[in-house]
Amino acid sequence: QVHLVESGGGLVQAGGSLSLSCEASGSIFSINGMDWYRQAPGKERELVAGINSGGSIKYADSVKGRFTISRDMANLVYLQMNSLKPEDTAVYYCNVKGYSGNLKAFDAWGQGTLVTVSS
Repeated sequence: QVHLVESGGGLVQAGGSLSLSCEASGSIFSINGMDWYRQAPGKERELVAGINSGGSIKYADSVKGRFTISRDMANLVYLQMNSLKPEDTAVYYCNVKGYSGNLKAFDAWGQGTLVTVSS
């Protein structure tokens, strides 16, 4: 079983910065991609940023130029969020897809961490 632990988040004023991290642990053979999603109150969950095993990176248009996703070591992913806006307020989730030690595909989600940006 694959387990994700997220950290970071909190309350920040508009224009400020926050950093999120997510570590995957458990029986992992390989990781195909590590993504960050967010869900604001009353809205659907949306992809914020993602990085795949080849290093390709994608961002939502709303965060381009402000957020940076990076991967450190095999199972850690970060999301650096700068120039935060009130509309960035949401619960942020880490999502990791890959293959477990028994070569079965997995799609794991973190517990979510709240980011609140005050105006």
